[in-house]
Amino acid sequence: MRITLLCCLFLLASPAHALTVAAASSLRLVMPELERAFTAHHPKASVRVIFGASGKLATQILNGAPYDVFLSADDVYPQRLVDEGAAVHPPVNYASGRLVLWHKDPALGPLQPEALASDQIRRIAIAQPRHAPYGQRAAEALKALGLWQQVEPRLVYGENIGQTTAMVESGAADAGLIAWSLTFAPELADRPFTLIDRELHRPLDMAMVITAGGQDEPDARVFYDFMLSDEARSILMQYGFEPPAEP
Repeated sequence: MRITLLCCLFLLASPAHALTVAAASSLRLVMPELERAFTAHHPKASVRVIFGASGKLATQILNGAPYDVFLSADDVYPQRLVDEGAAVHPPVNYASGRLVLWHKDPALGPLQPEALASDQIRRIAIAQPRHAPYGQRAAEALKALGLWQQVEPRLVYGENIGQTTAMVESGAADAGLIAWSLTFAPELADRPFTLIDRELHRPLDMAMVITAGGQDEPDARVFYDFMLSDEARSILMQYGFEPPAEP
C-alpha cells in the first residue's frame, strides 16, 4: 500500500514528458516563435528543441537518441531515416532554405560571390559538408562559380550552420556562406549579405518526419500538423524561409 502511494506521488510530482524536436541549426532564430505559436494553441504541450547539423542529428536518431520529430535542413537525411526504419512515414517538406554570402564589415557593402577570390578575404567559413546541408550547397555553389580551387585553401568549417555564422560574426572568418534565416538576429541587422542564386546548387528542400521512437507521442503528430499550417508558414517566411516547393 505504502509503495503504491509513493509511486503515485512520484508520478504526480514528475514533470510531463516534453515533446523533443531535433531541429537543423538554421531554425535557431525562428523556433522560439514557432514554439510560442504552437503552445498558444496547445497550452498543455511542452516542447524541447535540440539543434545541430542535420546529418549529425540523423545519426543520433539512428543510434537511438530519443527525438520525437526531426526538422531537417534538407530532405536527404529524413529519407535516410525512413529507409533505415527510424521514421514512420515519408518525409514532408515544410519550407525551403536560402544560402547567402555574409561578411563582417558593414562598410564594404554587399559582396558578390566572385569577390571571394580576392586575397583580402583570408578566411571563408562554410558549414562542414560531410553532415551539414548548407555546407554541401555552399561547396556546390563555389564549384559552379569556378571558385572552388581558389578558395578551398582558405575555407574554415563550422560543425553546423550556427557555428559557421558565429565564426563570421566574431571575426574568426572574413566572410561566410550561411543560412539567410540566421541573418535576422537584431544584432546583425547592419551586416550586408547577398542571396546566392539558387540555380548554383541543389535546393534546400527542408523536410520533416516523426521518428519511430516518437510515433506513440501524441504531441508529435499535433506539432507535425502545426508545422504544415498557414500560421507556421507565415512565421517561417518572416525569418527568410520560403514556402516549400510544389510536389
